[in-house]
This record gives sequence, structure tokens and C-alpha cells, in this order.
Amino acid sequence: MLAALLIGCLALQPVEVPFRVGADAIVLDLEVNGRKVSAMFDTGFSGTLAIQEGVNIGAASGTQRLRDFVGSFEAKTVPIKTLRLGGRDLAAPDMSAVQKPMGHMTASYNTHTDGILGFEPFRDHVLEINFARKVLVIHPSSHDVSARTPDGDRTFLTRLLPIGHDSLEMSAVTPSGKRMTLALDTGNAFFAVTHRDVLERTELWDPKAEPRFLKQAYVASGLVDNFLKRMPPMTVFGVPIGSSVWSIIALPSSTAESDGTVGFGFLKHFNTTIDFGRRRVWFERVSDKVENDAPAEVGLIARRAPRETRFTVVRIVKGGPAEQVGVREGDQLLGVDGQDLVNLADKDVEQLLEGAAGTEVRLALSRHGAPIRVAAVRQSLVNP
Repeated sequence: MLAALLIGCLALQPVEVPFRVGADAIVLDLEVNGRKVSAMFDTGFSGTLAIQEGVNIGAASGTQRLRDFVGSFEAKTVPIKTLRLGGRDLAAPDMSAVQKPMGHMTASYNTHTDGILGFEPFRDHVLEINFARKVLVIHPSSHDVSARTPDGDRTFLTRLLPIGHDSLEMSAVTPSGKRMTLALDTGNAFFAVTHRDVLERTELWDPKAEPRFLKQAYVASGLVDNFLKRMPPMTVFGVPIGSSVWSIIALPSSTAESDGTVGFGFLKHFNTTIDFGRRRVWFERVSDKVENDAPAEVGLIARRAPRETRFTVVRIVKGGPAEQVGVREGDQLLGVDGQDLVNLADKDVEQLLEGAAGTEVRLALSRHGAPIRVAAVRQSLVNP
């Protein structure tokens, strides 16, 4: 009897789980089926865990269909028997982990990452994402966020929309009063992501206009064409914000319910408390301003294949500085401003190529074994 009371009291205490901030992501340590792993925390993933298929957490027993921004795909699943965070086991009956190729994640987040931790383990708790202290705080369900009073300046209380059974959907309102339905998504590195057809519907994009500086971005189902757009001041999740740069996917959304997601670039400005049971989200602003801009760049994407020592240019942005100075897809990128790239990760190289608009960057390349040296001037590749 005493042991049962003690367990009950412990369950009512908040649990803190430290996290580290990777490249535009929350990464934390946990233990699944006795195996210690590191995972990027993604509130946009409604499942429990997606993990690199080479990490042994048990035998696969089934499959699950997953959906991202533009499509769906099938992956193997492994039953979860234990899921420990901060010393507490959050495993529940029928929880499972999805296994799929995710070897790129460590390079993507610049810290060791085995997979993605989703929102499902926290649905029956009140979850606080505290950026000021870099901890997740798992509160008991009795922690009533709806009883708080916001001041409308640094604190805001927003109601989750009555849609998206397995996602955290809220509204963004444009200056003309048009609404977008967007999910709260810590796994989205951008400030926000939406779709071109959504911009057309909300009168933020001329249907006859073609975007400049088309790029590509990774989503779970593969690569998609995207571009950057500067958005006007608006209200996002009940919070007035300044001008911001969003990633716009050229394809329509994979669901009629949601228009996209609001990501890390927005959420890092807040301590956010999600009370899923009461359908409320509390935002406490920890930054002076909630806005963003995109750094100027040269308009190339370079990647290093597994077991390769050199970076290869895999994408040239049409109309960008790299194209203007003659860089081609397939060129090998050897150095940036005199710095060798051998020991650098993909994100490190991206950051070297970014900088202030109007600044020059010197590129050392090789084409069919012949050395090439060019200088490109960084520019903003954002659509107005």
C-alpha cells in the first residue's frame, strides 16, 4: 500500500529532461527497450519514435504508414516495452518505434542523433518546452494551463483547433484577415513552412507569378522543390509577429486539414507549454522580438556522400551568385575562403557559404580533375 502511494506521488511530480540545441533542432537523450539513444524532438511527428534502422532496439513486428508535407510512405515497426526520459518510463501499451534509414541526421543537426522522438509519449501529460533553461518539463495532467491569465505582451494562451487528432493545429492570420491552419512543429527547422497554393488562397502570392531562386528541401518522403518568401507582419498562434521568412513548398499539401507547420525558428523565441488534454498552449516570449531573416548566400548546395572525402555540388539555384560565376552541378567543392572542407559536416559548409549580403566568398572547386577558382558575391535569395 505504501509503495503504491509513493509511486502515485512520484507520478505527480514534474520531471525535467535536459536537451541540447542542435542545428535548428531540439536533441535529447533517452532510453528505449534498454538501449540509450539520442533523438531530435519533433512535435510534428504524432508517433512515439522513429529510429535509424541500424540501431538494435528489438525485432520488427509490423509496418506503419507515415505522412509528411506532400505524401506518405510505409516503414517497419518495433514494439516499445520501455521508454525512459528523465528517469520516468513513459511507455504505454501498443507503443511502437518506426525503423527507417536516418543516417543523415547526425550531419543535419551537428550532434549525434539516432532518430526522432514524437509527441505521443506526452499526450497524457502537460509538456513544457523551456528554451530559457534548455529542458523539457513533463508536468502531471493536473497542471492546468487554462487557469493562467496571459498579458498579451510576453504571455499568450491559445486554443488548439478541433481538428488534427494527432497534431497540434492552430491559426495564423494575415493582415487581410485570411486564415491558415498550421501545426506546432519543433521538427521543422524553418520559421514556418506552407505551400504555394495556400499563399494563393490567402492572397499572399500572385497565381500568375513564378518564384525565383527555387531550391530543394528534405521531407520524410524525399526531396521537394521549395523557395523562400518574406511574409508581412501577422498573427501566428495568437502572437503578433514582425516580418519573417518562410519556406514555401511548390507542391500542394498532403492533407486538406493543414496548411503547413510553424517551426523551430518561431518556437525558439518562447517557453511553450502544451496542455493537450485541455486543448491549450501557453507561450511565454523569451526574446525581445519575434521575427527572422534569411542570411545571404551563394546559391549552391553541396553534399558529401558516405565514405567520400569531398563535397559535390548537387544543386545550383537558378539566378543565384554561384550560377552567375559558372559553378555547375557535379563540381567538387574543395574549399571556402581558403578553408579546407575535409573534416566538416554538411551544416558547417552551409554556414561557411552564408553571410551578409554584398560580401564576397572565394570558392575552390574541381571539375573533371581540373582546378577552378571563383569569387561569388552573396545575395539574399528571398522572394518578396
